[in-house]
Amino acid sequence: MSLQNTTKPRPAFYPQAPRIALGVEYNGYAFKGWQSQRSGVRTVQQCVEKALSKVANQPIAVMCAGRTDTGVHGTEQVIHIETDIERSMYSWAFGANSQLPDDVSITWACPMPGDFHARFSAIQRHYRYIILNRKVRPAIKAGQVTWFYHDLDVTRMQAAAEHLLGRHDFSAYRAKGCQAKSPIRHISRLQVERFGETIHIEVSANAFLQHMVRNIAGVLMTIGRGKAPPEWAKTVLETRNRSDGGITASPHGLYLTGVDYPQPWQTLIETARTGFWKT
Repeated sequence: MSLQNTTKPRPAFYPQAPRIALGVEYNGYAFKGWQSQRSGVRTVQQCVEKALSKVANQPIAVMCAGRTDTGVHGTEQVIHIETDIERSMYSWAFGANSQLPDDVSITWACPMPGDFHARFSAIQRHYRYIILNRKVRPAIKAGQVTWFYHDLDVTRMQAAAEHLLGRHDFSAYRAKGCQAKSPIRHISRLQVERFGETIHIEVSANAFLQHMVRNIAGVLMTIGRGKAPPEWAKTVLETRNRSDGGITASPHGLYLTGVDYPQPWQTLIETARTGFWKT
């Protein structure tokens, strides 16, 4: 595989330097979150930027769709880079993967119009929270699920989840240190399902506050255990007070599973995601 500059003409839709979108998958267990930090601790962004910089032979900065916290995983993080360096899409993906550690991988890459932005163009994000609900702690899945040994009633959890659908002030469900300017978010989907010993909480919203999904999971687990009625989820919401929201669930069960964009960007990404390695 050659990483040399090509002489192919740049696509006409690039008004300035081209933007390239990439999919990133990572096991967040050994990372201090996505975002690079001054302290030099290990982060996903740091690893990805270092690998892409090796491919480009110059510093590369990345912008992500959603910054995940310490211990949180990503199956479909979307990032973009802006660079004048010309490489094939395969060179960006294969080249970066050859430089990345085993717990991070580039899953696809595609050229995008210059007005695309991984974060600000996103219209919806999807998360999954995975609970291993059994008496015995996990070994194989340690660090990849949240273990909860008390029996959980999924029917009660789903009834509680219904109270959080729609547009609300989620102040009671965000971290005290959350720096978002507005606590208003719109949840379009909040589904709780059991698959044997595993429970999935699927959440889709236009955007998320810090610890929002983990705080929702903590409330739903309390309700599922029978410690509070389903209506408590609404009571907590209406207090707009984080102190009334109970525990913040472990980060290890949380996954960023997808990001939606307006057309035609969504079609470009879907095409790359489904067909990148087939040609």
